[in-house]
Amino acid sequence: MLDRLSSSQGELESEELQEDAEAAGCTRICDCGDRQIVKVTGTLRTVTLRPRAGVPALEAELFDGTAPLDVVWLGRRSIVGIEPGRKLIASGRVSMSQGRRVLFNPKYELRPLGQE
Repeated sequence: MLDRLSSSQGELESEELQEDAEAAGCTRICDCGDRQIVKVTGTLRTVTLRPRAGVPALEAELFDGTAPLDVVWLGRRSIVGIEPGRKLIASGRVSMSQGRRVLFNPKYELRPLGQE
């Protein structure tokens, strides 16, 4: 109890996200390696439209309390429900791009709003 009182808000949120990942049977993002097929969960911190090679691409940063993961949907300008603060489960093959983990066109599942 004393640890929870002395912890910052960010640390508490990070611990909660890690517990969610364990409960869902997901891999921690910090443990994801290049070209590994994974299932991860976390909260979307940012969502932006950033074209890649002239093709629209919706990019989001997923954070699970251990590390960030860039999730990219190529050819999409928007996706209903994909917004900052939303929790989701994503699966696919992780790749490394400029030192960051990236998941292109993942299979995803939005977490119900009541569980956030």
